[in-house]
Amino acid sequence: MMSNKLLSDQGLRLDGRRPHELRKISCKLGVFSQPDGSAYIEQGNTKVLAAVYGPHQASAKKSSQDEVIVNCQYSMATFSTGERKSRPRGDRKSTEMTINLQQTLRAAILTELYPKSQIDVYIEILQADGGTYCASVNAATLALIDAGICIKEYICACTASLANGDVPLMDVSNLEENCGGPTLSVAALPTSNKIAFMEMSQRFHLDQLPKVLEHAQQGCQEIRYILDKAVQEHITLMGYASDWGNVVKN
Repeated sequence: MMSNKLLSDQGLRLDGRRPHELRKISCKLGVFSQPDGSAYIEQGNTKVLAAVYGPHQASAKKSSQDEVIVNCQYSMATFSTGERKSRPRGDRKSTEMTINLQQTLRAAILTELYPKSQIDVYIEILQADGGTYCASVNAATLALIDAGICIKEYICACTASLANGDVPLMDVSNLEENCGGPTLSVAALPTSNKIAFMEMSQRFHLDQLPKVLEHAQQGCQEIRYILDKAVQEHITLMGYASDWGNVVKN
C-alpha cells in the first residue's frame, strides 16, 4: 500500500512532522478595507482568503425569515492547484463545499440576533495543498470576528487520517490525502466540545474511527489557540475588534 510510505522508520511524515503535529499556520485579520470583515490564513501550503459583508437587510423575497440568512460563496483561483486545467466556478465540488460551509458557520453564528438580515461570506482558495475545507472554515471564523458578527465561540476545522494502517495523522497534506487512507474532516466548537460538521472521504473501520476523530478534535483545539492568539494580536494592534466583546461563550 502507498500509505506505508507516509511514515519513515523514525516515525516522521514526508514533510518532517510527527503524526500528531499540525502544519505551520499563520493568519491575519483585516486584510481588506472594503468588506466588513476579512482574513487570510496559511495552513501549510494551503492559502485562503475570506471576506464577510453584513449583516445587511435581506432581499424582500427572503426577509420574511426570522433568523439571519448565511450566504456563502466558495471558489478556487485558477492557479490554486498548480495545474493548467481549472475547474469552472460553480462546479459540483464548489457547490458542495459552499453548502458545507453554510451549515458549519450557521452552527457558530448567533443567528437569532440578526432577524430579516443576511451575512455574505466569500472564500477564495489561492493555493490548495490539502484541507481546503478546514482552512476555509478557520479563515471564515476570523473574518466573522473581524466583521463584529456575534458568534457562540470559535469554530475550527481540522483533518485526520491514517498511515501504515493504524497510525492517526493530524492535519493531512494533499500528498497524504492522495496516498494515504481515508480522510476525516471535522469542524468543531472546541470550547463546548461539540461537532458542527464531519465528513469522511471513505469509510473508516469502526475500530479506527474513534482515534482518528480524537486526533481531528485535538487539532481543532490547537487551531482554536492559534486563531485566538491572532485575534488578540489584532485587538492590540487596532485597539478594538468591532463587537467581539459581545461574543457569548458556552
